Amino acid sequence: METFTNARELAENRDYGRARQASLAELDLSAIDGPITDIVEGFNALPHCFTLQCCCGHFLSVPGQGLHNLDPIPPGFSSLATYRIAYVALCLENSRRGQALRRSLARLPELCPDFIQFGSADWFWERWKNSYVLQVGPRAHMLRDEAILGSADALQTQAARDLLFAEIRVLLAAELRDNEAG
Repeated sequence: METFTNARELAENRDYGRARQASLAELDLSAIDGPITDIVEGFNALPHCFTLQCCCGHFLSVPGQGLHNLDPIPPGFSSLATYRIAYVALCLENSRRGQALRRSLARLPELCPDFIQFGSADWFWERWKNSYVLQVGPRAHMLRDEAILGSADALQTQAARDLLFAEIRVLLAAELRDNEAG
């Protein structure tokens, strides 16, 4: 499945408020991968943003692991791993704060340009204007939601994922402080 396209510019979206309300009403936090529940809650606490879908990123590197395995790649790993991409899909309000958040999100790939991408996805955009995706995976696999990775790429992807989620938490803390300040 293709999951990534170039980031689009924010457009007018008169449906934003209704779409946000509907999305938040349907949200089931127990269905979110535990390690990123706080990120989903943080984005959804902002009036100019709401989450659409997300995944912590799953590495299947040991026989018998379930599809939703949250274990890190084991030390000394030197084989192939199936990687299901880490991503956060968001919808932004076309407002001053939404535009500023989009600019901040668009800079996050600078952390690790070969493994972190910011863009849009046609499937999301058709349903929610102004939707964006931050995703983690080797650039060569950025158009797929699953890839078979060698040990070096798997370990670099895992490190990039952990870095991205840490930086999103820093960004969210600042964004939430700014929102409270008005």
